[in-house]
Amino acid sequence: MFVTISTTGTAARPATDLGYLLHKHPDKAQAFSTSYGTAHVFYPEADAERCTAALLLEVDPVALVRRGRGKGRGGAPDAALAQYVNDRPYAASSLLAVALGNVFSSALRGVCDARPERAATPLPLRVEVPALPARGGPDLVRRLFAPLGWSVTADPVPLDTTFPEWGDSRYVRLRLESERLTLAEALRHLYVLLPVLDDAKHYWVSADEVDKLLRVGEGWLAGHPEQQLITSRYLSRRWSLTRQARERLELVRLAETDDSDVEDIDNAVADEPGAEDIGNVVVDEPGAERIGDVVADEPGTERIGNAAADKTGSEAGAGAEAKPTPLAVLRREAVLAALGASGAARVLDLGCGEGQLVQALLKDARFTEIVGVDVSQRALTVASRRLKLDRMGERQAARVRLVQGSLVYTDQRLRGYDAAVLSEVVEHVDPPRLPALEYAVFGHARPRTVVVTTPNAEYNVRWESLPAGHVRHRDHRFEWTREEFRTWAAAVAERYGYETAFTPVGPDDPEVGPPTQMATFTITTEREAKAA
Repeated sequence: MFVTISTTGTAARPATDLGYLLHKHPDKAQAFSTSYGTAHVFYPEADAERCTAALLLEVDPVALVRRGRGKGRGGAPDAALAQYVNDRPYAASSLLAVALGNVFSSALRGVCDARPERAATPLPLRVEVPALPARGGPDLVRRLFAPLGWSVTADPVPLDTTFPEWGDSRYVRLRLESERLTLAEALRHLYVLLPVLDDAKHYWVSADEVDKLLRVGEGWLAGHPEQQLITSRYLSRRWSLTRQARERLELVRLAETDDSDVEDIDNAVADEPGAEDIGNVVVDEPGAERIGDVVADEPGTERIGNAAADKTGSEAGAGAEAKPTPLAVLRREAVLAALGASGAARVLDLGCGEGQLVQALLKDARFTEIVGVDVSQRALTVASRRLKLDRMGERQAARVRLVQGSLVYTDQRLRGYDAAVLSEVVEHVDPPRLPALEYAVFGHARPRTVVVTTPNAEYNVRWESLPAGHVRHRDHRFEWTREEFRTWAAAVAERYGYETAFTPVGPDDPEVGPPTQMATFTITTEREAKAA
């Protein structure tokens, strides 16, 4: 099996610079030992106007059998003949992709000390693969490569030219052309998409393959229209790994959409040493106390709920009244009360953050199964430490589970629970993506009870430390007024067959309402009967 990479040039910028970029001299033929045979690099043509590098992988069938038992095509113990008679030595596959990664590792990373400006500059490139297995045919080949800036020619290879009536094989002759890509980008596309088209990896796919896929797919995979197919096939259809990859890619996509870093999206925990994080936010100011979604900035102020309240004269001196209960605590108490009233035993905490609510649920014996879900792996790590899962007794540990998941995707793991909680979560979701979250929770997971809390935007005027027109946290996409929240809740309830009840959380100001608003959704008996 082999692949060729060609480019053109001029006297000022010779095509033979390809040798520098690949770290392989055009005047030499080189051989590299691999686990499954020998990789040869040579240049069929090399001058200032045109240069072609070829990678030929000479597969050792015996080594393939010895190393590949049970791992991909030809590895099944009951396919004795297929272990030795197959297309692996002739057709591009994951074997060739691994050889590309090993032989051209520096080029794959875009590293070239001798010609750094050429490594970062798009080149006129032509890639040819004479025999490429394409499960999905030429159309799938075009769907995978064309969105990446390639002009694609995928000619089907007939089963037998002597008998054209037999039709085409599953192989294509592939030619890719582009003037918009760097060599590193081209190699990354090949590294991922060759095994995707072949759809049969020769080695066991483990969890570290997710990191490899995201590293090589950086800059193009998150926005690819065939992302789901690519991740599924690259990870050998291992469902758990595919979901993990897609969730991490969703973080990348959200960061790119917001023109921010992934760390700003995955911000459920504090990065700064010594910063205290309660809920979904980080304390940035030294000495500031975080409770809920706002930081107390002003000297001489005390925390009431989510804000800093000015001390009155009666509070300033000795005998001052005890500080009011923090709003974060009031929220948890309100949620626990709603769950208790619903009779729920199996509860989902969706967007669990660092696990404060999960911890509170564990203290109540009424809740027999508690699942905390968050897209942030960092938050789940902190939650695990907070809950002391590694030291928890067997009976208690059987009641709790932490899973990584995105709330805008349907998830079979979340079906069949009595209740779900979305506490201070919806305001972190971009409005165009709210319908996806609504369907995933109310339409697909479909717990009997859903409890939702969110800030009341009208109450923000009571925060002296919050500038007018600002939301309570930098990651809030919006904050609803009471009327907006009720309108949203009524629409969701009508669409998915729930009834709603509203509860104020915190001091209920006669003019602007409470600092937090809560809605309890209960599935209607009529809709439940229809579902049954």
